Amino acid sequence: MPKNFIVRKVAVLGAGVMGAQIAAHLVNANVETLLFELPAKEGDPNGNVTKALEGLKKLEPSPLASPAKLTYLQPANYGQHLELLRGCDLVIEAIAERIDWKSDLYRKVAPYLGADCIFASNTSGLSINELAQAFPEAQRHRFCGIHFFNPPRYMHLVELIPCAGTDTALLDRLEEFLVSTLGKGVVRAKDTPNFIANRIGVFSLLATLHHAPRLGLNFDTVDALTGRYLGRPKSATFRTLDVVGLDVFARVVDTMRNNLADDPWHTHFTLPDWLDKLIAEGALGQKTKRGVYQKVGNKIHVFDLGLQTYRLSEDKFDDAVKDMLRERDWAKKLDALHASARPQAQFLWAVFRDLFHYCAVHLEGIANNARDLDFAVRWGFGWDSGPFEIWQTAGWQKVVGWINEDIAAGRTMSSAPLPGWVTDATRNEVHSAQGSYSPGSNQYQARSTLPVYRRQEFPDRLPGEAMQYGETIFETEAVRMWHSGNDIAILSFKTKMHIVSSELLDDILRALDEAEENWLALIIWQTEPPFSAGANLLQLMQGVQQVGEEQSGGFFGKFKGAVQRVKYTAAGGGGLSEIVNAATGNVARVEDVIVKFQRVSQRLKYAQVPTIAAVDGLALGGGCEISIHCTRIVAVLESYIGLVETGVGLLPSGGGCKEMAQRAAAEAKGGDIFPFLRRYFQNIAMGEVSKSAEQAREMGYLRASDRIVMNHFELLHVAKQEALALVATAYRPPLIQRQIPVAGRAGIASFKASMVNMLEGDFISEHDYAIGCRVAEVMCGGDVDVGSMVDEQWLLDLERRNFLELLAMDKTQERIEYMLRHSKPLRN
Repeated sequence: MPKNFIVRKVAVLGAGVMGAQIAAHLVNANVETLLFELPAKEGDPNGNVTKALEGLKKLEPSPLASPAKLTYLQPANYGQHLELLRGCDLVIEAIAERIDWKSDLYRKVAPYLGADCIFASNTSGLSINELAQAFPEAQRHRFCGIHFFNPPRYMHLVELIPCAGTDTALLDRLEEFLVSTLGKGVVRAKDTPNFIANRIGVFSLLATLHHAPRLGLNFDTVDALTGRYLGRPKSATFRTLDVVGLDVFARVVDTMRNNLADDPWHTHFTLPDWLDKLIAEGALGQKTKRGVYQKVGNKIHVFDLGLQTYRLSEDKFDDAVKDMLRERDWAKKLDALHASARPQAQFLWAVFRDLFHYCAVHLEGIANNARDLDFAVRWGFGWDSGPFEIWQTAGWQKVVGWINEDIAAGRTMSSAPLPGWVTDATRNEVHSAQGSYSPGSNQYQARSTLPVYRRQEFPDRLPGEAMQYGETIFETEAVRMWHSGNDIAILSFKTKMHIVSSELLDDILRALDEAEENWLALIIWQTEPPFSAGANLLQLMQGVQQVGEEQSGGFFGKFKGAVQRVKYTAAGGGGLSEIVNAATGNVARVEDVIVKFQRVSQRLKYAQVPTIAAVDGLALGGGCEISIHCTRIVAVLESYIGLVETGVGLLPSGGGCKEMAQRAAAEAKGGDIFPFLRRYFQNIAMGEVSKSAEQAREMGYLRASDRIVMNHFELLHVAKQEALALVATAYRPPLIQRQIPVAGRAGIASFKASMVNMLEGDFISEHDYAIGCRVAEVMCGGDVDVGSMVDEQWLLDLERRNFLELLAMDKTQERIEYMLRHSKPLRN
């Protein structure tokens, strides 16, 4: 077997919802991909695939990292293009869940597969060994199951399931491809019905369906109880069923009922009558616009079990139970739920108890160890914690005692006894520093030693595993600067949502001083997403509103008066000085923060060591400005980047406008700047945010030299490698640019003209127009001739002055206060 495992081309067989989305994610990762479907009966033989590709454009959230990726998906059909399979290194079958249909397809395509091609079935629960029988015996060592979760771009889990003859080394290589190239979390599952995640997740849903009516709880109440308060998705239980599809859920339950006759919970593998009734009526959930929930006008209605019809959804959350769920400590939370006589608390304890019971009985049969089960449920269903994690954190032996009491009292869904390894009096954990417990081997199994996992310096953690983030260089309330045994310094923010505060800016300056003196490079990386949600608006408002009573008229009155007395100047420097001098000392504090932020941005850009922004998740406003000024951005695909200050009535003042104007000038290469400036202006004026790192590159926030990483657990590794590569080239910062051509008055006039049309068409408000005019002024270099040369400081001064002018406006203050109160923008 060659040392390098290279997947040059992949074919996906089946252009249904899952097949098309798997293919989309492959092209997201720049993997050449063929998408096969049956030939159309009329017209273009590829018509069925073409229709599926058009369907990808309509899905939300989008399966494509960029709409442009769609052009790289190659349509194919079984009637004309089977020969193309010979050039594929991996073929993924994703047709309907019918063993007979899959077997027929395998026999059809097997003669066209290359000698080294891996063939994987994306089944959600059919027997891999039974499917393998349709393959020639000589090819079975290259056959396995590969279960993506929907939607494939966003769900981290992929289950890998070998058949009896699968080549283990081949499976290892496929796992490495899935982890690093596609960014997935891989769990090896045993060939049992529904594998791990669906087996456990679907049982949890069935337990909820069992206990809710028993305790008289309505479906909307259950969703209030089983969502974010339990560390699970907001869609909770019944909204999740609507998203999945009631018919799809029914098929998964059928698989369990038909193939798990010996399961002690078998009598519960059936759907309640009300759910069968909805399916029979065609109320299948989100895809039919009616399921457990139905939207009527702008109101949400829910199916009421007692009424046997829909009613307006309402929150009937028991306040006492809500207080129990607010407790973050699982030991205290479960103690309270177990002890309470309130129906909602009894419901939650019963669901947890039966879930723990089921996992304990079936762990040995479905998974290699407790870690695989917990990660499968976490990554496949979006839970913050897996069942064994919660159980261990709550107190292993205490929970064992509670379950045994309920089994003896006949309160559990099954009377099956807990396995001996569970009740062993010496056991207090299934996750430890040595690994996770495996009932099959009666040992704690360490994590995989595959080379790909060396790229994950800080993988997803479980209880009992120490997570030591290196050695501290310095630490404050806002940041921690540290290293992990090499010459690269790492700066991690500690503020909520990693927002940018005045104190954090001070700490970045300190970190830059330290890095230039003692380290090879500086990486800004957060221990968990987001990179940064932007500036601290509350601190900004407090900075301008905390004024002494002797200042009659208030701060904003004095500030606006000062602005009105200042004559317009091109650069804004003198004008800004007059504003600050004429207004209160509070204005000076705001201005000081802006100056400091601009200084931070320029220091990041011109530092004597490489600066790397390792972006994961949101990088908005000030967070975006920090990232775009670094030497390099290394971003996870799921990064959402943008300058969004206009949403709160302001404009970027930490160098964001300046940097985009510079990039437009560089791209123009001495020609007309305006066409290049237009997209950057639109991004800022409209507050547009990228829907991926790929789209952020198209928007200009990422440069050609910046890197995109598929697996967020590899982000720090890639950032370090990028830093070391820069160091190896004897890195020097760019020379300070003092001759930046700008679009001047002509550019401002063009932007204003386009905005007038939008204003007259009611697409923007008058305040949007006012903000846009100031953005245009900054990005075009102010009241100067087209082609005039300015320096960076000129543009920075314009940023500061226009920011302060906007801050003085009533409508901007309204936007900021509304955002602080409601966490969403106000358009006024």
